[in-house]
Amino acid sequence: MPKITFIEYDGTVHHVEAEPGETVMEAAMRGSVSGIVAECGGSCTCATCHIYVDEAWLAKTGERTLEEDEQLDNAYDVRANSRLSCQIKMSDELDGLLVRTPSYQGR
Repeated sequence: MPKITFIEYDGTVHHVEAEPGETVMEAAMRGSVSGIVAECGGSCTCATCHIYVDEAWLAKTGERTLEEDEQLDNAYDVRANSRLSCQIKMSDELDGLLVRTPSYQGR
């Protein structure tokens, strides 16, 4: 199973195993990553699962969709490597994915 490393804004590290096909958000929720709120449950309507994808993984996680870009307009401290974790599906190719959470998940 592919593994994800979440580094929360306060430095807390979580290593979570993900099921192939599961989203990064779903793995975070199951792994009790408190920096992911996920108010909408993964429907890409709230931006409270905002993460920063490590630069080394950006190309492998794919491009943002228009819908994701629109939701990120409502997120706090958006950066070039910002993504919504509900929009990244895990696969064996993403084994070792490294992401960070912002200091605030709100609108």
